Amino acid sequence: MSDRPELGDWNDPAGLAAIQDARLPHTLAAAARSPFYRARGGVPADRAGLAAMPLTTKADLRGAYPFGMLAVDRRRVATYHESSGTTGTPTSSYYTEQDWLDLAERYARKWVGIRDDDTFLVRTPYALMITGHLAQAAARMRGATVVPADNRSTAMPYARVVRVLHDLDVTLTWSMPTDTLLWAAAAHAAGRTPGRDFPALRALFVGGEPLGAAKRARIAHTWNATVVEEYGATECGSLAGECPAGRLHLWADRAIFEVRDPATGRTTPAGRGHLVVTPLYREAMPLLRYDTEDLAEVSDAPCPCGWALPTVRVLGRGGAVHRVAGTAVTQGDLEELVLALPGVLFWRARALPDRLVVELEADRDTADALVPAIRARYGVPAQVTALPPGALVPRALLTAAPDVVKPRALFGPDEDWAKALSYY
Repeated sequence: MSDRPELGDWNDPAGLAAIQDARLPHTLAAAARSPFYRARGGVPADRAGLAAMPLTTKADLRGAYPFGMLAVDRRRVATYHESSGTTGTPTSSYYTEQDWLDLAERYARKWVGIRDDDTFLVRTPYALMITGHLAQAAARMRGATVVPADNRSTAMPYARVVRVLHDLDVTLTWSMPTDTLLWAAAAHAAGRTPGRDFPALRALFVGGEPLGAAKRARIAHTWNATVVEEYGATECGSLAGECPAGRLHLWADRAIFEVRDPATGRTTPAGRGHLVVTPLYREAMPLLRYDTEDLAEVSDAPCPCGWALPTVRVLGRGGAVHRVAGTAVTQGDLEELVLALPGVLFWRARALPDRLVVELEADRDTADALVPAIRARYGVPAQVTALPPGALVPRALLTAAPDVVKPRALFGPDEDWAKALSYY
């Protein structure tokens, strides 16, 4: 029987803290075997000592590349991964088979369930990153059929995604939120209606970028399916999942979470700031007080779901805040304004020192409505341009066939032999 806790094993914050305290000595013992923490002078013996430890930063992980954090015999490492490098040099992470049980269980905690009669399209990267493998492991653990559809592979353009979604009666998907809007546009380009012509689809699991209420509503309405948010990181796996009440809960039975105020450096159990995590079930790469640099709001307020776990609102990477006329602007907040406009799927913006410049695929009236919304939200000038459909996401991208996936050198007289170079 597993010693890992499951939802329902505690009823209140005190019970949750008891679970954390019972596991923490094992976590600290594992960290004591890490060359990184030994070089720091060792690890503390208890929770009070942990709270006094310096944070583990992304710079620390980069400095320890590739195996400076390894706390087990190299032969026990099952998989090696690297982060996407969105905010800088990618960071390494590695997991044992035992680590993978914890990873898969956390991801599989979807309130809509993952069942053995599900067909699950995994549309996140498989190469080096953990996200695709994580979803696949969780789905296989629950007996579902997995359709691997890596979103960074030329073998799986949007038109092919739409085809398999329809023809295979896919019931669940895992992707970034924006990807589901691209599928919707590709479905329309293929002559299908997303909310009508994919009746088997019951839920879309999304993560990897901020998901505001407006974007969630746009996706759910477009596909006529439930949207379930997931939050995690390559260095830690799934960190939070959504409950039936629609709130994102931190998996605080499997990790200890803190919030660091980037201005003062002070950490608290709740509030707004960088999310700091100490995973409790890591063998290969223990992390103590790891600063994810993700900007988040954590709350201990009760939730109707009864899970008795803190809730979190992920606002994005800490470095993704831009200042316009002295006002801080984040992509997540701005997207709430843009996607609240009727029919808008695609947009982009540039934060200039004196104004926001926004382009969106929409008619002129819709675009004009964004200017006062930005002024009311941020109090800054905005220049908004309406673009025709296809200006930001070309139709050719939505209808393209799979590109060259194997090397080829010999072509017929009427074939494009430039494709001989495409593979490379």
